[in-house]
Formats: sequence, C-alpha cells, structure tokens
Amino acid sequence: MPHAPQLRIPATYMRGGTSKGVFFRLQDLPVEAQVPGPARDALLRRVIGSPDPYGKHTDGMGGATSSTSKCVIISTSSRPDHDVDYLYGQVSIDSAFVDWSGNCGNLSAAVGPFAAASGFLPAERIPQDGTVTVRVRQANIGKTILVHVPISGGQVQETGDFELDGVAFPAAEIVLEFLDPADDAGEGGAMFPTGNLVDTLDVPGVGPLRATLINAGIPTVFVNAVDLGYDGTELQPAINDDKAALAKLEAIRIAGALRMGLIQAPEEAATRQHTPKVAFVAPPQAYVASSGKPIAADAIDLNVRALSMGKLHHAMMGTASVAIATAAAVPGTLVNLAAGGGRREAVRFGHPSGTLRVGATVEQRDGQWTVTRAVMSRSARVLMEGHVRVPRTF
Repeated sequence: MPHAPQLRIPATYMRGGTSKGVFFRLQDLPVEAQVPGPARDALLRRVIGSPDPYGKHTDGMGGATSSTSKCVIISTSSRPDHDVDYLYGQVSIDSAFVDWSGNCGNLSAAVGPFAAASGFLPAERIPQDGTVTVRVRQANIGKTILVHVPISGGQVQETGDFELDGVAFPAAEIVLEFLDPADDAGEGGAMFPTGNLVDTLDVPGVGPLRATLINAGIPTVFVNAVDLGYDGTELQPAINDDKAALAKLEAIRIAGALRMGLIQAPEEAATRQHTPKVAFVAPPQAYVASSGKPIAADAIDLNVRALSMGKLHHAMMGTASVAIATAAAVPGTLVNLAAGGGRREAVRFGHPSGTLRVGATVEQRDGQWTVTRAVMSRSARVLMEGHVRVPRTF
C-alpha cells in the first residue's frame, strides 16, 4: 500500500543552559499545527520520538530525559512592547502528551539568540559588536524575560569562556532577567499561594511534612532534605535508581499541587508532570559533583536537589533556579533558612553537576511578598539547523 512521504519542516536544534530542544518558527509549521490542539501535540511528539515504550527516543530528536525532550515555537510577539512570543512544550517520554503548563528557564537563554539570528529583530537593533536585548514574552505563563545576547561582527556570539556547571564546554555568557516572575495572577494565586512561608503537608505514605510552596519562575514545592532522610548532596543514581524514593517524592509533589490549587484531584497530576516541581534543600555541605569536581561547603550557601518529570535533574532547571533565588530572598522560607537566614539578594547553591549563582529582588506590598526581578547567567548555541523530517501522524 502507498505511504505518504515524510514532512520536511525548517527547524533548529539548540542547547540552552543545561537543556536542549527543537526550535521552530510558528510560520514554518504545517497549517494544522500553527494553532494549539491535537495536531500540534501529535507533531511535536513525533519530532521528539514520543511516546517511546523503550524510553530511548531512538526514532526522534529527543534525548530520553526531561532536559532533552523539549520543543519551542517562536513567533513575532502579539504584544507591541515585546519582540517575540516564546511557547514551550515539555514532551513526555513514555506517555502521549505534551505539557504546556510552564516555562523552561534554560531554553529561555536560547530564545534570544534564535530570535536575533532568525530575522525577528530589525537589522538596526543588531550592533556590530556589543549586546542586543531581546524582549521575550513567555507565552505559557504570560511573563516577560529580557535576554541579553552578545553580538560580535554583527552576528550572535556563541563561543566564549563562560563556564556553566552541567555543560561540558565553555561558551558565550547570556544574562537573563525574569521580570515579575511570580505567578500571582495565574493558577495557585499569590507568590505564596497559601499565604504562608512554611506549610505542613499531609502526604499519604509520608505523614506531615514542612514545605515552602512558591509560585516564582515555576510553581515549586520545597522541603527539607533531612525530613526525607537525605543530606542534600545526593546525585542522580541515589534518587533515580530508588523507585520507593521516586514514589515518595511524587506523593509530595501531588500534595503540594493540591495545596497550591494547581490541581483539584490527585489523578490530575499524571497529566501535569511539568509543574509543580519538587525540590529538597539542605545547609551547605561538601560533596563531589557528577563530573568529579569537588564542591567545598564554603563555596556555596546551600544545597538543592530538584526533580523534573519524575526524575532527579542532572543540574538545575532555570525556572526552579528563579524559585530558589526568590525563596532564598524571603526570610523564613525553608530555602532561606537552609542558606542561613536573613535578607539576601543572591545565593550560590550546589546541585548535582556543580554550583550556580542566582539573584532576586523581593519586596513586601500590602503585607504580601512579591519578586520584581530574578537574574542568572546561562549560555546557548546552535547544534544543528536545517529541516527535521517527520512522518505525518495527524
């Protein structure tokens, strides 16, 4: 029987921070996939190679991890004060769905270079040498990100000497500013949706557990490592090879999602794997990172380990880094206490691949904490560009 030829779609494969994904211009997608819905989801799943019961993404562009099963759609912004709209899809590895509920902070670093190199900015905005600021509207959550892109010889500069733990090679530094990153108008309400800096969750199979629940960067449930029997220096195998630990952490995530108002029933969590995140924190303690690099206790303010799509992340999600910076800046949160307490505008935390410094500016308005800005540095570069081939499945 005859079979239709594969689709041939212009695409760019990019690394952003410690993640990588397939980038598309909206106008290059098939007409059916230019609008949200089943056709778009089916296309992106097939691009990545999901669902894959073997968990390998052999027949797609994904890397079979939460950091590499990602797609991005960029379009000219619908807002006159922004340059581009950035839509992010987290593609499940072994289930047939795409999660659109949050942002990817790491890939946010690649959005600026992609926009600058793909004709989304007027030519006069691009300096011969210097920096261009790309004003990005993060369409999933309706927030603004300023991406400061280095330019050399009139082109995006990708090479450099900026080192990012979790990435093997140095590259050019890209500074990200997340403006008003608290999701205070969306699901879950205020930056601290319960009104408390610390809550007690009743977690089935775990019992009462102290947690800081925050909507900043991405909804996140922070708990103390010691309450889970950890010290905060764990690497991926200690968590990901322990099915009981993963089940316990998922139960905590579900309890937090319910308390934050992100879901109304536990079974809804299965189709909302990207948010909220769950992370555990601990005071600074020396450890050896996954690369073999020793991390001294006096080089960090605290240790943080976070899960993404049900697995311990190999480094730290960019959006979770915003949550860490914000929570650390508010006296009395579990993150702040793990870092030693008090007021602070920046922290350096340890993660499985090394360390990261992040900053946030917070203030109280009418008795409620809010964050006005979070800042971090990442790097990004094009890995491959051209066309992605994909069978028509919609």
